[in-house]
Amino acid sequence: MKTARDIMTRNVITVNKDQPISDLSKLFIENHFNGVPVIDDTGKVLGVVTQGDLIEQNKNLHIPTVIALFDAVLFLESEKKFESDVKKLTGSKIDDIYHKNLITVSLDTDLSEITTLMAENDVHTLPVLDGNKLVGIIGKKDVIRSLA
Repeated sequence: MKTARDIMTRNVITVNKDQPISDLSKLFIENHFNGVPVIDDTGKVLGVVTQGDLIEQNKNLHIPTVIALFDAVLFLESEKKFESDVKKLTGSKIDDIYHKNLITVSLDTDLSEITTLMAENDVHTLPVLDGNKLVGIIGKKDVIRSLA
């Protein structure tokens, strides 16, 4: 069975969480990426930023329905989601929009587990770590190429 080591892209391009969002469009277009790992100043992988994050940043803001009851305002929908959406829409740095719920794989993760992780978590960019060190990345194209 193939593993992450066999299918990953080894030359990983990363972005820093403090970079401006405007850097992403050019990076995605020039390199045909769907997503890239986000790192901090020490090189630690913090998450992934994707084309979808860029698209989502430009969507219309849905104002949640609220009701006033006595002196309180109650959100009928998630107040946290609204606050998160506002942060994304008004953000200027990658830190404002990237996926912080990091899902990674190790070099020995087998292909079936990789495809399961991608499908069940709706992620299409998986950093490959050797311990805490970023050694590769797996995208949809890598998986499809390995299945061909």
